[in-house]
Amino acid sequence: MSTIKTLIFDFGDVFINLDKQGAMTNALELFEVDELPEELVSINTLYEQGLISTEEFIEFYTDNFPKLSEKEIIDAWNYILKDFPEHRLEFIKQLAKDNTYKLILLSNTNNLHISWIAENILFYEEFKSCFDVFYLSHEINLRKPNADIYEFVLKENKLKASDCFFIDDTKDNTDTASNLGIHTWNIDETSQDIVDLFDINKDLF
Repeated sequence: MSTIKTLIFDFGDVFINLDKQGAMTNALELFEVDELPEELVSINTLYEQGLISTEEFIEFYTDNFPKLSEKEIIDAWNYILKDFPEHRLEFIKQLAKDNTYKLILLSNTNNLHISWIAENILFYEEFKSCFDVFYLSHEINLRKPNADIYEFVLKENKLKASDCFFIDDTKDNTDTASNLGIHTWNIDETSQDIVDLFDINKDLF
């Protein structure tokens, strides 16, 4: 008999498809660099953690890349976001309806990305309403893979780590969760789909 009571899901490359490689190639060409400077990576992280505003984030880029318009910067930032296959929406809707597990979303994301998703993914609100709790890094000022974000989720929801199952496409993220005693699935988005959660992890369910 499974002890899993709570399912914690990442968002990108679990529900919505991302083009990480394409976005990186596009950014490097646009900014005319061979690799992203450390300073840009730091700013992106601060923004994802909600420690700087969208205005400050865009201002940083327009100051550093004066040839680029605000729109070009926002488009480059949102380039990573692709489609959200509807069968995944049906999957989470069914889980919500079954009411067997507490459902939590835990995503490293930022205001610009969520704004794009809310505008372009017509069923975003319906998707969001499937979850008992919906955590976005920029709203809680914490981000994966830092241990404090998982500790926050466990404490806020009075959860026992061993009763939780966390799904994320980034190994660093599942490794940290695993070290805290949370069951994990480091999903390979190139060959696996979230809808196969119970088939792939049947030893736990």
